[in-house]
Amino acid sequence: MANIGKPTDAAMVAYYASRASEYDRIYQKPERQADIAALRERLPACFAGKRVLEIACGTGFWTQYIAPRARAVVALDAAPETMAIAARRVPADTVRFVQGDAYDLPTDLGVFDAAFAGFWFSHVPLARQRAFLQGLGAVLAPGASVVLLDNRYVPGSSTSIAETDLQGDSYQLRTLDDGTTHRVLKNFPTEARLRQVLDGLADQLVLTELDYYWVLEYQVPVQPD
Repeated sequence: MANIGKPTDAAMVAYYASRASEYDRIYQKPERQADIAALRERLPACFAGKRVLEIACGTGFWTQYIAPRARAVVALDAAPETMAIAARRVPADTVRFVQGDAYDLPTDLGVFDAAFAGFWFSHVPLARQRAFLQGLGAVLAPGASVVLLDNRYVPGSSTSIAETDLQGDSYQLRTLDDGTTHRVLKNFPTEARLRQVLDGLADQLVLTELDYYWVLEYQVPVQPD
């Protein structure tokens, strides 16, 4: 059985719900261990003492490293199946898990002074990227720190791109243990694209490229008095 029609938000949620028990295998690829070790050391310091909003927390793989250093973490995801795994690996007194929509962030969670999105931005259609970043900025305090972590395309390690549509979005075909095949939107932005989509929304933008991942750090602009 295949889910290879035009991806929708609901289809993406259904895919990750079905993949929940398999998801962490991606972090076990031998060739990626040096990068993952470096990120495990680096990321927590970015959020030390801060109130963090994590977008698309998934199974909580990165939440477990961020939470001990943060003042507080609100971890949001659309799929309860992945959040159930996350809740088992991160103590409830350090993280609040919230089911929600990354494109329509809840307004009753307060204001955050940091945000993290790991392996989410690559699933945002090109046409929605700036709106997503604007919505994220709306729940962050001026000067808040933002970290985006995602994949670089590495032949032989990354899943091949199956097609690119007329809007410029690229797609992979992924098969799960249950035999279902899913057409998954997966973009691999250039530095120029990242800077373009963040123009006017980010200060002190720094992009770091590892062998298999990229890390983008920036601050929400502080408006002059």
